[in-house]
Amino acid sequence: MSCLDYFTRLLSRRDYSAYELQQKGKEKGFELEEVEGAIDRLQYLGYQSDRRLVERLIAASVGKHGKPVVKRQCWQKGINNELFETIWAEQEATVEKADNLSELKAKISRKYKIDDWTNLEPNTKRKVFNYLQYRGFNPFETWEQWQREDS
Repeated sequence: MSCLDYFTRLLSRRDYSAYELQQKGKEKGFELEEVEGAIDRLQYLGYQSDRRLVERLIAASVGKHGKPVVKRQCWQKGINNELFETIWAEQEATVEKADNLSELKAKISRKYKIDDWTNLEPNTKRKVFNYLQYRGFNPFETWEQWQREDS
């Protein structure tokens, strides 16, 4: 099986970054020149694109994870930080952030049975902050925005 065939088979299942493909090619024992040539060919044909991978990661994280979590996922996949920042800025301009935060607020309200956001018990507020922070959101900014919406 050639390197190009191997990468095509991998990409038929899910998207991989160029770095991930390079690592998989090394593990399989292909020569570096053959790996780079195959990646270049796949990019030329439009089968592999780091940009498309970042766009999909960002789209999949909407309302679930914040920027730091997605940035870490991209870093783990070997994606350039500048590419991530560029695409994040583009996506942020097109995605309705307020809608996503209101969906998140509704989800948290159901999870912690919150009816009144102004008079929360400290323990519940701590849980909400931990929930937001674990998912990569800035809990203080998110909380302030929710407070503004309620008033």
